[in-house]
Amino acid sequence: MARSRILVVGAGFGGVECVQRLERKLGPEEAEISLVTPVSYQLYLPLLPQVAAGVLTPQSVAVSLRRSRRHRTRIIPGGAIGVDPKAKICVIRKITGEITYQPYDYIVLAPGSITRTFDIPGLVDNARGMKTLAEAAYVRDHVIAQLDLADASTDEKEREARLQFVVVGGGYAGTETAACLQRVTSHAVRRYPRLDPKQIKWHLIDIAPKLMPELGDKLGATALDILRKRGIEVSLGVSIAKAGPDEVTFTDGRVLPCRTLIWTAGVVASPLIGTLGAETVRGRLMVSPELRVSGLDGVFALGDAGAVPDLAKGGDAICPPTAQHALRQGRTAADNVIATVRDQPLRPYEHKDLGLVVDLGGRDAVSKPMGVPLRGLPAQAVARGYHWSALRTNVAKARVLTNWVLNAVAGDDFVRTGFQAQKPASLHDFEYTNAYLTPEQVREHTASLTVRG
Repeated sequence: MARSRILVVGAGFGGVECVQRLERKLGPEEAEISLVTPVSYQLYLPLLPQVAAGVLTPQSVAVSLRRSRRHRTRIIPGGAIGVDPKAKICVIRKITGEITYQPYDYIVLAPGSITRTFDIPGLVDNARGMKTLAEAAYVRDHVIAQLDLADASTDEKEREARLQFVVVGGGYAGTETAACLQRVTSHAVRRYPRLDPKQIKWHLIDIAPKLMPELGDKLGATALDILRKRGIEVSLGVSIAKAGPDEVTFTDGRVLPCRTLIWTAGVVASPLIGTLGAETVRGRLMVSPELRVSGLDGVFALGDAGAVPDLAKGGDAICPPTAQHALRQGRTAADNVIATVRDQPLRPYEHKDLGLVVDLGGRDAVSKPMGVPLRGLPAQAVARGYHWSALRTNVAKARVLTNWVLNAVAGDDFVRTGFQAQKPASLHDFEYTNAYLTPEQVREHTASLTVRG
């Protein structure tokens, strides 16, 4: 019997969990497993705001795939830019730019997401995202550069613009980013004697009427109170009308002199999803409770890529695209691929909510583990304990713990590491959103190929 060819796309929470489970449960004689990823690590995304703040080094949240796998899986260094589900071929652009074609019998799509943008003048060119490790490192360099330039400037208008920072998005990413970076800049005044701490202003805005509504009214109000007491101006029901290189216009008419716009207003599924020509729900592939993509043989999807029915809520509810869900869906996808290979019954994805954690930097945090509301140091202990335990390797755990202790004892540093370019990089540059094919282009690529079964 020929070995099944299993291809996993994406090395996020779901993809890596799926690969590891496949390796544990499938024998080498049953299947050959391949993983497509442009980077050689799994990014621990929830800790990116702490990388931007310099609390953690970039390497701490980049968990090596070579350490966390069993060495059976072939890692293809590149990005999947198209899938032909009829021919069962995935089109891959390697990190060298070379196009290659990977045939499969079963494919698990876990390519993650990209930053969601809108048709706002100047947004794509002037906003910075917080979705990748490179973006977090760039944002840190950029913020410190503004402090350096403001400290050296003799022009009050320039200084005012450089010391105003705007974060768009009142979800977890935006709230934690604003909180962590504000803490850094507030500590910076001790190292920049020419800066007036009253001139450093952080703005957090969101079009929604509530901050982090998933926390509930009480904890959401607590988080809002913490941010405002720290001097962050939070504006709800407001978004960006126009973004320029040195000023930002809000939808309420305010025009703010500003050189730093950080955009975290949600995510959308990877453009890879659009190459399959399959039915979608809210931009994600329609899948069954068993994570199979409707109408496509051998295709599974999860996380940000799949609109997985939420059986706990029932009705038309779908699971939110969180790391907690992606991790557990990765296990279910692996089990169902194995069941398909062995001609066994599949099982649906069901879950129990483990709660929420929000780290606001320092001693500030709000958490809701298993529905129990916490704030302050107990919430901080739960938040960091959860993140620490979720890291896959002991090396990553040691690095993160060491960084936390060092930051608590020695405080913040204000060092630019060289990511600050002469020409600011756009969202497209960091997230490669222009790299994907159309369904027609995918078919053109695969039409001339002869794939042996």
